[in-house]
Amino acid sequence: MTRPNVLLITADQWRGDCLSVAGHACVRTPNVDALAREGVLFRNHFAGAAPCSPARATLYTGLYQMNHRVCRNGSPLDRRFDNLALAARRAGYDPALFGYTDTAPDPRELDRNDPHLETYEGLLPGFTARQLLPEHEKQWLSWLRSRGHRDAVSRDFHVPPGAARGEISSEPTAYSRQETQTAFLAGEFIRWLGEQDASWFAHVSFLRPHPPFSVPEPFGRMFKPDDGPEFSRGKSREIEEALHPYLGYSMPKNDKGSFIYGAEGSVSDWGARDFSAIRAIYYGMIAEVDAQLGRIWQALKDAGVWEDTIVIFTSDHAEMMGDHWTLGKGGFFDGSYHIPLVIRDPRAAARGHVVQRFTSAADIFPTLCDSLGVETANHVDGRSLRSFIDHKDAIDWREAAFWEFDFRDIANGEAERHFGLKSNQCNLAVIRDEWFKYVHFAALPPLLFDLKADPMELNNLAPDPAYAATRLEFAERLLSLRARHLDQTLAYTELTKEGPVTRRP
Repeated sequence: MTRPNVLLITADQWRGDCLSVAGHACVRTPNVDALAREGVLFRNHFAGAAPCSPARATLYTGLYQMNHRVCRNGSPLDRRFDNLALAARRAGYDPALFGYTDTAPDPRELDRNDPHLETYEGLLPGFTARQLLPEHEKQWLSWLRSRGHRDAVSRDFHVPPGAARGEISSEPTAYSRQETQTAFLAGEFIRWLGEQDASWFAHVSFLRPHPPFSVPEPFGRMFKPDDGPEFSRGKSREIEEALHPYLGYSMPKNDKGSFIYGAEGSVSDWGARDFSAIRAIYYGMIAEVDAQLGRIWQALKDAGVWEDTIVIFTSDHAEMMGDHWTLGKGGFFDGSYHIPLVIRDPRAAARGHVVQRFTSAADIFPTLCDSLGVETANHVDGRSLRSFIDHKDAIDWREAAFWEFDFRDIANGEAERHFGLKSNQCNLAVIRDEWFKYVHFAALPPLLFDLKADPMELNNLAPDPAYAATRLEFAERLLSLRARHLDQTLAYTELTKEGPVTRRP
């Protein structure tokens, strides 16, 4: 194989523990498992930020949020940054997109009246859009109408016919398992695959298992509300909200309608049984996506390119799914950031290997560059994972996970008013290893958790004088990490009498 095909698949909002190959209590993912048996499973892989746009900026550019500065959905991505699609072009590919990248364009390069400036669901520079599918899903809805679903005119179509609008329901949707958004995109990729006569690079960006939480048979009733592990949460929502001022602010703001289409009010109004019912549907949505992954694996084999294709399966960020009495993503808990990663490279000797080291979404871009033999055009924060893929381990690897979350509200200033802070003070950074997790807020109190004694992260040790040394150690580790990862694009270059000298590590 001279130049491999590359297939990058993201499944939006998929938790890293929701894989049967990772030992989940009830979820079964036979097709991700099959990929892991032929590749490498990264068990401690974390998103770099949340929600979608910040998380994907890290995935696509290899930069931490402190450098790419996509702080929230709607924050523009500075056009000067390199990304995996541009790198693929330098390697000779015409990278094709199926789905979305949630990349807000740099407004300095567009007229103020340009409609591209009215949405964060823009296209990452470098991609050729073969089949877009943004959150309004109009392309999928029109496809459903062509298949006889005349009522498929809006996202109300997610409401199962046997349920009321806004109701948590495992009732089957009006569309079948062959007609989901995932099936639609998988079919478009497979159709495109049949047109290829040279090496290719494709990114299939699935929206599911992102809400609204609904799914067709047999997935809707595949799991029962009592299925699954114990929720990581305090005895009551009030205990959780009292843990930190940020939680007291954010938890009541969690909107039901973001998760169950047509629902009104705060997620805080839902009780334990509601969260269990929603989680069962979420597990079914994961099973639905896994089924379509199997369809893609088979198409690659039928086309005779399975052994010529690097496959990367991951997510942009995860989903709280009832942990700490909440849903969605954001904040500082692992449930929002621990995501799956499986890489299968048919050229590599490692098969079925499991990596326990901490890896980051920022590592995907440099890994692709390393695999394709191209250089990044600017400094990146991530590191290539090729050592794990080729040799099962890496020398001098990171000993902790790191992620960031920015809760500023530029358009409305709600968070700023609530806390009495400036926008650039509305942020947090997390560093966690196997033993402790430290959460640093720019202008709010920190948190410290003993992960061995308190895996559910319910007891904040930061104010405890007995843990002052540990808190200081992790604060210094975080400070050193940020100092090491300040933008180094030109810092590795020095002008001399002989001209510019560049020495990248």
